[in-house]
Amino acid sequence: MTERITIKKMKRKLLFGERMLFGDGKSPFNIVIPFKIRGKIKEADLRFALFKIQKKHPWLTAAIRFDENKKPWFVANLTETFVIPIRIVDRLNDEHWEQESTHEWKTVFDATTAPLCRMTWLRGENVSEILMVYHHCLCDGTAALSILTELLQLLDDPDADIGREMPIMGIKDVIPAKVLNSYRNRTKNGLIGKIATLALWMIPVKKVAVERKKDFMLHWRFDQELTKEIILFCKNNQFTVNTLLSAAVLTAFKAVRKEKAFNKISLPVDIRNFNPIIKKDHIFAFGLMIVLSLLPQKDFLENVKALQKEVNDKSAKLNPYSLMMMMEACHPALQNFTNFLKYGKSSNDCMFSNLGKIDIPHQYRHFEVESIFSPSVMGPLGNTTTMIVSTYRNQMDFTFVASEGYVPYAEAEAIKEKLIAILKAQVGQPVEILSATA
Repeated sequence: MTERITIKKMKRKLLFGERMLFGDGKSPFNIVIPFKIRGKIKEADLRFALFKIQKKHPWLTAAIRFDENKKPWFVANLTETFVIPIRIVDRLNDEHWEQESTHEWKTVFDATTAPLCRMTWLRGENVSEILMVYHHCLCDGTAALSILTELLQLLDDPDADIGREMPIMGIKDVIPAKVLNSYRNRTKNGLIGKIATLALWMIPVKKVAVERKKDFMLHWRFDQELTKEIILFCKNNQFTVNTLLSAAVLTAFKAVRKEKAFNKISLPVDIRNFNPIIKKDHIFAFGLMIVLSLLPQKDFLENVKALQKEVNDKSAKLNPYSLMMMMEACHPALQNFTNFLKYGKSSNDCMFSNLGKIDIPHQYRHFEVESIFSPSVMGPLGNTTTMIVSTYRNQMDFTFVASEGYVPYAEAEAIKEKLIAILKAQVGQPVEILSATA
């Protein structure tokens, strides 16, 4: 990709997936990434670090503007007033960040007056939690963690060189020209997109959404010993931690919810694993997806092995280029697709995402990163139930969010306990669950 225009003039249309996540701009669809620092931080240093990060990533300065056809555009706007805002509150206790996370889920970004990124700083005497909050239409978890890496570097050393992103300017920057310009590909994917558009127009969808009721979050963490046992167990059995956790989540939902369980979870797949054009530090929100279900006739371990084969087979068939080209042909059906997601009947238990090991140092010259908590995400498009797992400092960390209208809080607690019991039974070790702040 080549730099074509200056930051102040830089703009691009939102892709189909980004438009879907942005919606009408009036409903929050927010990702929250909290982390805990032990040591003193200066407000001026934090603001300068964010300034340098915005200089690297033009879309972190972006507003959203609508053209004469009411189509949204990212418009970069690096000025002295268009900076990432910081909300500073006095830190109350070790659980305070969880309360502030739920607050950030509900707080709408005004994309006309500020970037689609903000910070909440729970400031204590010698310990702080900082919540990085993004609108999901702007970036995914991989990009957000890349920005976190840069933020920590700059907080420790304001002169650190974090490089400069060559921003994605449109579909032509994420699909090789040979693929994008192929007559066969354009015809095939355009036709599929038109068929999908027609189908979405024809599918009747009710206009009354499920009453979400109260949104909530459960958070827990495994100690280093249990985390190590789980990783070793997977290695010895030749399946991934992600597959083991997927099977455990499905089993836990079935055990607790019984006939109300769907035996289906959706797993986001990082598009960067299939498209080397998109780098880890690219501000980008498009993801791939696979869906998994258990086979009722198999026991747990047999199911994990069967799921691993299914994951391998489905991953091998993922074609990000065709999917993106097809989705770009679906812009006329965007509202129908959004209505289908928002008002359609839920058909899966949850979205499950394992971010894996977070390769960010914990010891810096001026502070220590004590914890990076698994992100949480809450949006308006149907079933909000999501479980996100990550591993930092050799501790597996779980964030489980849902809404009472989809999964009652008591059932979510039972699912959590069942999931832990399943993993304990497999590795054969006593399980100690550390508190959310341990």
